[in-house]
Amino acid sequence: MTTTHFGYQSVEEAEKAKHVRGVFDSVAPKYDLMNDLMSMGLHRAWKAFTVLLANLHEGYQVLDIAGGTGDLALAFSKKVGKSGCVVHTDINEAMLRTGRNRLLDAGVALPTLVCDAEKLPFPSNHFDVVSVAFGLRNMTHKDVALAEMNRVLKPGGKLLVLEFSKVAPPLEKVYDWYSFKVLPKLGKLVAGDDASYRYLAESIRMHPGQEELKALMKSNGFGHVDYHNLTGGLVALHVGIKC
Repeated sequence: MTTTHFGYQSVEEAEKAKHVRGVFDSVAPKYDLMNDLMSMGLHRAWKAFTVLLANLHEGYQVLDIAGGTGDLALAFSKKVGKSGCVVHTDINEAMLRTGRNRLLDAGVALPTLVCDAEKLPFPSNHFDVVSVAFGLRNMTHKDVALAEMNRVLKPGGKLLVLEFSKVAPPLEKVYDWYSFKVLPKLGKLVAGDDASYRYLAESIRMHPGQEELKALMKSNGFGHVDYHNLTGGLVALHVGIKC
């Protein structure tokens, strides 16, 4: 059997999705609270910047992949108006259910679908914008997922990948200390789960850096790719255009 990484562990490719699902089943109830605590609220600014660069207009068709608790889907829905559509998806049902309930509490009903980014159940050349925030690093075959995102985009459409990335060298030591010493303890205290947050730290280190991800997007159909380092490279927003 072919193996892949799950954090620093080596697992069979067919088993990775199950392991990732277990992580997000565990963290879903406290996901938003933990995001605020572990990023000191910065995730809201990162997502606001993503919405800004999406440059959405009335009537746009948008696909939010790994949409989780619905932060981006909610923000996008306000931009596309009644004539547009935002499809809120995630491979994890627990996360998607949490997000759907949150959206309904905000008075917003969106198409919500459990689906695998590597096998998107949508027609080709359909969406104006596709987004994936903090989800690409968990996908087993990132190249396949990116090719699928390219397929469902209209020519000239835009992919936004918001993801943890490689921090600037002066920040590496303090970031490693926070990631491996503080974050698991915070997860244990708040969410009753230190292992899932240890996986989070490990999965970030296994994810391609800024230039590697840019090259991967280009090799899977995106003719033009730029990225923006946020908070010293802690997070990067890659923007790819389907040419």
